[in-house]
Amino acid sequence: MKIIAVIPARYASTRFPAKLMQDLGGKTVILRTYEAAVATKLFDDVFVVTDSDLIFDEIVSNGGKAIMSIKEHESGSDRIAEAIFSLDVDIVVNVQGDEPFTEAEPLEQVLSVFKDDVDRKVDLASLMREITDEDEINNPNNVKVVVDQSQFALYFSRSVIPYPRDKDVGVRYFQHIGIYAFRKQALLDFYSLPMKSLEASEKLEQLRYLEFGKRIKMVETTHVGIGIDTAEDLERARAMLRDI
Repeated sequence: MKIIAVIPARYASTRFPAKLMQDLGGKTVILRTYEAAVATKLFDDVFVVTDSDLIFDEIVSNGGKAIMSIKEHESGSDRIAEAIFSLDVDIVVNVQGDEPFTEAEPLEQVLSVFKDDVDRKVDLASLMREITDEDEINNPNNVKVVVDQSQFALYFSRSVIPYPRDKDVGVRYFQHIGIYAFRKQALLDFYSLPMKSLEASEKLEQLRYLEFGKRIKMVETTHVGIGIDTAEDLERARAMLRDI
């Protein structure tokens, strides 16, 4: 089974423009992310897929592998699907470009799903962590997920799901952690399918997979990603790097 990691990397960012090219301890954020993915030693290959000449050159000039997007894309899945179309690969892992402290353990958790999936019932695998703080549960920036008894995703939402009409029934709330592993065909199918109303309303690309019958296996984790979405996040990352 051939497994690769793909890091979708847009130069533009609404909250923090050019964040992937910011300096983080003498290297850019995107280069540190790429090197962290390679260092896990879980992948047969690692690629950055980008719409930016600056990011492309940053990776290639430092000995890495990058692919330039041909088209404009609405989502990371679209960008990855275009890039891997002609690659000989079985499983593709989406590593977030703004997570320079990417570790092996959560990636191993999603990959283990496919190693155990002898009947090929899983199209995608992803992670979730339990949240108990009410502010976290109510925060629309924290995407929530509900699953069935076999841990397959039923729905993702920015809203509180399930709604706590009765608070004494032992409901657990899970935040979706945006690390994905895909079968190649699931990505290619996604690329050819239109965005429908659920995805458009919530602005969550994983809903396109569910709307068209793809099966997403969720794995519970305690992992909390350290993403860089703001200038304040970058300063915290710099402080963390100094303490390592």
